[in-house]
Amino acid sequence: MARLPFLRSLAAAPLLLAAAGPLLAATPPSNRTASAFVLHPLTLQKLEDMEFGGLASTTAGTAVINPVTNAISTTGGVTAISGTPHAARFRGAAAGGPVVNIKVPTQPVKLTRVGGTQTITLSNFTLDGPPKRVMGSSTSFDFRVGGTLTIGANQAAGDYVGTFTVTAQYP
Repeated sequence: MARLPFLRSLAAAPLLLAAAGPLLAATPPSNRTASAFVLHPLTLQKLEDMEFGGLASTTAGTAVINPVTNAISTTGGVTAISGTPHAARFRGAAAGGPVVNIKVPTQPVKLTRVGGTQTITLSNFTLDGPPKRVMGSSTSFDFRVGGTLTIGANQAAGDYVGTFTVTAQYP
């Protein structure tokens, strides 16, 4: 019974379309995009790199990315001046496991200046929540990782890059 009014309104639709025929003929087709993100069980994939953006430094200081808010804070003579700072973002998939343990580095990582040998230290890696995540009925999970960049008093200008390792353990 609930479908009959719906079917009647569909039957009236061709009459409205026929009356509006010239208007529809002038309307270009509308293209749509479809997308999918597929992960196999027991995998971890990086979605976004950690980005501190542009920083100015007059004296030594730090820049900290908060993984919960994606906000940057600075200390000492360091000032955020450009870009869109944000934490690294990851997605994992588990195979029916109820718990996932996320591990971030406990030791500092060196970022090296592109085209040079100078380094900056990235340390104090933090998560956007507890390292032990209860999956429940979900088979995928996202999380963010932040950290602290320590900039020296006479730090050479340039782009600094490096890598750090994040793991997910499915007990």
